[in-house]
Amino acid sequence: MEVQRVQAVANSLALATDTIPAEFVRPQQEQPAITTFRGPVPEIPTIDLGDPDQENLVRSIANASKEWGIFQVVNHGIPTDVISKLQAVGREFFQLPQEEKEVYARPSSSQSIEGYGTKLQKDLDGKKSWVDHLFHKIWPQTCINYQFWPKNPPSYREANEVYAKYMREVAAKLFESLSLGLGLGRHVLKEAAGGEEIEYLLKINYYPPCPRPDLALGVVAHTDLSAITILVPNEVPGLQVLKDEYWIDAKYIPNALIIHIGDQIEILSNGIYKGVLHRTTVDKEKARMSWPVFLEPPRECVVGPLPQLVNEANPPKYKVKKFKDYAYCKLNKLPQ
Repeated sequence: MEVQRVQAVANSLALATDTIPAEFVRPQQEQPAITTFRGPVPEIPTIDLGDPDQENLVRSIANASKEWGIFQVVNHGIPTDVISKLQAVGREFFQLPQEEKEVYARPSSSQSIEGYGTKLQKDLDGKKSWVDHLFHKIWPQTCINYQFWPKNPPSYREANEVYAKYMREVAAKLFESLSLGLGLGRHVLKEAAGGEEIEYLLKINYYPPCPRPDLALGVVAHTDLSAITILVPNEVPGLQVLKDEYWIDAKYIPNALIIHIGDQIEILSNGIYKGVLHRTTVDKEKARMSWPVFLEPPRECVVGPLPQLVNEANPPKYKVKKFKDYAYCKLNKLPQ
């Protein structure tokens, strides 16, 4: 076992304890008890993806992506039972004995992030996040490595395949609306992000109960390196976004999907759409879980500001680079 899993750490702490290992205690300027805003704040936009008024839908998505970089969608077309099954098989995986989960561990020599694991990004200050995860691709078929798909529970594969089918329809609608919102043709943004080769990378985050949720974070503040992230949460709140210099809680809306604008859409739009800075808090009594799907360009795809959005008055704000190089710099905390 390359590192101790957070779930194992949580299970080893006595129920009555009110301490956590020092490496999980965030610096004061990151501690949720100190930095979460408690006053009245605007709510993250909620958008009806089934809105028959297409112009209104495009405008709503574009405005939310410019002002927030995040929004929630309802009436997205994914049946409730499809989401419930996705969540059920994910929960069952994390309830397996530790040695069974380790079968799917990310090999230490791997260049990919797929597999079961704990640490993801380089920690410059040696601190740890209160989370374990499982990563694997769910689309396109040619990218899938079933080595990292749990065989237990037996319905895991089917639940994920059905979810992936619906997810692609939601993604297509989002890409279209975002493209039209920039005054571009409906397929421009998707094509620039990799077209039919865009990779759908599912991550299951498991945040065990934490004796000191005031001191720890599940995931530290970051923007996603994806183009778009489409996330299903469970009912335990924890997602926070930075808005107007305040950390605010995302309201839980049953059966809604949470949409994050990622770095690649920010780059392609030359900064018109904003990648959202977000983090995750943890709960004292309950395990929090989430199922983000990261829509990522293929590794060799070259991403830069779209020429249609660049001119003398609005020069390019980002470098043009292969997605694999962008991802490497981001994960290793190197300048872009």
